[in-house]
Amino acid sequence: MSTVALITGAASGIGAAVARRLSAGGVRCVLVDLNGEGAERLAKEVDGAWLAADVSAEEASLEAVALAERRFGRLDLVHLNAGISGQVDLARFDVARYRQVVGVNVDGVVFGIRAAVPLLARSGGGAIVATSSLAGLVAYSGDPIYTMTKHAVVGIVRGLAEPLAAQNIRIGAVCPGFTDTPLVAEARQTFVNAGFPLLTAEDVAAAVESAFYSEIPGNLLIVQPGRPPVPYRYAGVPGPAGGQRPPRTG
Repeated sequence: MSTVALITGAASGIGAAVARRLSAGGVRCVLVDLNGEGAERLAKEVDGAWLAADVSAEEASLEAVALAERRFGRLDLVHLNAGISGQVDLARFDVARYRQVVGVNVDGVVFGIRAAVPLLARSGGGAIVATSSLAGLVAYSGDPIYTMTKHAVVGIVRGLAEPLAAQNIRIGAVCPGFTDTPLVAEARQTFVNAGFPLLTAEDVAAAVESAFYSEIPGNLLIVQPGRPPVPYRYAGVPGPAGGQRPPRTG
């Protein structure tokens, strides 16, 4: 029985590289992207299924999971990769643009997890990997709203790690540095002129595949040029005086 993966933001960049990498290993892929033509083209290349959809709408994730079940009968791996840059000027605040960025980068991940978990569980368990960013771990003043959304991705991954593990579902995130994808296309020459190395989409795809099979709940993989992916470790925070433990709830 073939492994089945669902990938969002799959028409180009990291998502497309993940689809090609997984399909080369025999994984059947369901590709989701706002760019329907790109998703369809790649689906033909990898012999997969595709859906043109906006992940900021809850229905998109529900339809994608239903497509995976209808076409392949199961779901094992989910890569929640769709994302857009922030570039929201707080001095000339554009609420519509702000909602769009949060919708894709945060809602798209939450909706994707919510839609995928039931089928993953019915399939015997599996793994979810979200694409965060180094901006999900450290401050990036160049794009504060993007930074906020990627911190949120890390937060939901960490918060869900334990409860999902109880359902035999692993969840983690990859946190790459600047990657040569359409997201940084306008700034690419600036990086080149400065001699700043960029990751390739294939570099990140390899880390995503590794993250799928990590046994560390809530694993956050840092991906940087010229280095193997390494798990990020938080230093922790001090507890209350006296060493009391927080009460259990629920």
